[in-house]
Amino acid sequence: MGYDVSFHPISPEEMREWYFTPLSWVQQGQEEKVLALAAQHGMEDFYAEKYLDTLRVGAGTEPDELFDKSHGFYIAVIQGFFRDYYYTRGSAFSFLVEEKPEYARYFTPWAQVTPTAFPNPAENQIIENYCSGVYLSPKQVTQLLRDLEQDPKVLEDLEGLWSNGQLAELKKALTAAAELGVGLLEATEVVEPNPIRPNESTSYSNLYHCDRDGVYLYIDTVSTQLADVIGKSEEQA
Repeated sequence: MGYDVSFHPISPEEMREWYFTPLSWVQQGQEEKVLALAAQHGMEDFYAEKYLDTLRVGAGTEPDELFDKSHGFYIAVIQGFFRDYYYTRGSAFSFLVEEKPEYARYFTPWAQVTPTAFPNPAENQIIENYCSGVYLSPKQVTQLLRDLEQDPKVLEDLEGLWSNGQLAELKKALTAAAELGVGLLEATEVVEPNPIRPNESTSYSNLYHCDRDGVYLYIDTVSTQLADVIGKSEEQA
């Protein structure tokens, strides 16, 4: 699948601190509080403004908009202003659970995560571009890491989706979340690497907080595919 999927270590408490509470500040016209919070975390002015802009968009969300396409996506974006996030091309828990519903045991629906009841309906998975996916609670992160080590079936299932070395990047994301004691949120198109011209890669968040290893894997894969195509066309010439 042609999705740019990213994985964002964040706890429900951090969602409140970094998104839901600042969202109420913006709605109340107290934007200076957002910039003060950004400064407390050492955020550069450029990214503090992007953070504030993201919250402004969130504050304008209509109650009938999908949570996954609005608040959920914005939470993934703002996480990347505060700490590192991780990238894999086309591989997501949302796709895994469609094939193997039993993996839903590792995921927590938004209704159990958000601090207040939002009227926005939620699919709790990636349904299209620019969308949040599933959320693994801190305990579910730890459980999945343990099962990856101890249950050959779980390892086989995840390797089937996160192929060509991508599982190492997913494990890196899970391990980072576990070490921080937080959960893990997936989303799509927060970051959009350009495998042909990496310097033209873009992100709604802080591009420099995107772990490079997953991006390099994608670049290598595209380079190999291009070499194969060129090789075949030369043979046919």
